[in-house]
Amino acid sequence: MPLDTSSYSLALLRLDGRRWNELRRLTAQISTQASADGSSYLEMGNTKVICTVSGPSEQKAAGSDRGERDKAGVRVEISVAGFSGVERKRRGRNDKRINEMATTISSAFQTNLFTNLFPHSTITLSLHLLSSDGSVLAALLNASTLALIDAGIPMKDYICACTAGSTSSYSSNDESADPLLDLNAQEELELPFLTVATLGGSDSVSVLVMETKVQVGRLEGMLAVGVDGCKQVREVLDEVVRERGSRILEGTKL
Repeated sequence: MPLDTSSYSLALLRLDGRRWNELRRLTAQISTQASADGSSYLEMGNTKVICTVSGPSEQKAAGSDRGERDKAGVRVEISVAGFSGVERKRRGRNDKRINEMATTISSAFQTNLFTNLFPHSTITLSLHLLSSDGSVLAALLNASTLALIDAGIPMKDYICACTAGSTSSYSSNDESADPLLDLNAQEELELPFLTVATLGGSDSVSVLVMETKVQVGRLEGMLAVGVDGCKQVREVLDEVVRERGSRILEGTKL
């Protein structure tokens, strides 16, 4: 069913009742898996992700790569539950979409973590997508940030991610289209969008992925809205970390 954009100029509301610059409900927890070095659970709307971290552990590289790295490598494994979306299909390890997301996440944290403190070792991120309703890459990045913090691996700052789109498709050539924040799955099917991740509360972009066509005149507005959304996400993630830290301190006092 095509997305009805005629209501935006009248009620200024989207199909799920949000304004153009509103995030979906974002909740998260850390230390959800006692057996893991670090773990987290995150929900962005109806997109739900579990992340576990193991390591840094001894690197098990084969051949000439063994023992030659002076910093830790970041390995990312993504599994998608068959019931995560409307189409119930199994995604193998060679799925192109999953491999692209894994490479993006690995590259982002390879530069953000202080990997030089752990030479000849590997940090493994295991991500499990339980429910998919848009902003999947953003949810995976946010869950990874919380799990790495829980694991105690030092990093420069939070990597906070969000999506941004436009109210008009590429074919309509509408230069006056308004940007949208945090798209759900239905909006992603109909509208051009991008995924952006920033370092903490700054405007420094660490990840920018766009797989759809959009008019050049609309790109700047989409990016600005996405960066502002990342700052909102950062506040939520920081609150989760601080709450967990307060509980740990209270337990120590007892």
